[in-house]
Amino acid sequence: MSIITLKVNGGTHTLDIDPSTPLLYILRNDVGVQGPHFGCGLGQCGACTVIINGAAVRSCITPCSAVRGEITTLEGLAKDGTLHPVQRAWIEEQVPQCGFCQNGQIMNAKVLLDRNPNPTDAQIREGMAGALCRCMTYYRVQAAIKRAAVSLAAGGPVSDKGGLA
Repeated sequence: MSIITLKVNGGTHTLDIDPSTPLLYILRNDVGVQGPHFGCGLGQCGACTVIINGAAVRSCITPCSAVRGEITTLEGLAKDGTLHPVQRAWIEEQVPQCGFCQNGQIMNAKVLLDRNPNPTDAQIREGMAGALCRCMTYYRVQAAIKRAAVSLAAGGPVSDKGGLA
């Protein structure tokens, strides 16, 4: 066991844990966030994705001892009760079906838009390739990313009609 300090969604958590414990387990069981899901356990499906220092990271295969910097989970995207434009676009485009993959989809989309604020369809497909969806809502995901890009460029949330809210 080791004392490890993690910065999650603006808070600091000091834990006495096995340093090889996957970050996903620490986030869900010790920190109490529920956004990242256990999917494949191999880092291939993306359901466990979190953002660490601006990069999409598979938390199911990342030992907690390897984490340096700020961890953002799905819960950390909303600020002061206001959904992040990506989250809002997801709702407005009715992306989720079963919802299981949505954490990974949203977190990957945020990183994509942070790096490329106006991606083409091909860039969206490439940027989202590692986030798998069993329900095949990929066209809705693409539409939501485009909607979020418009919202982010305009500096505010996008309404369900496509204009600024």
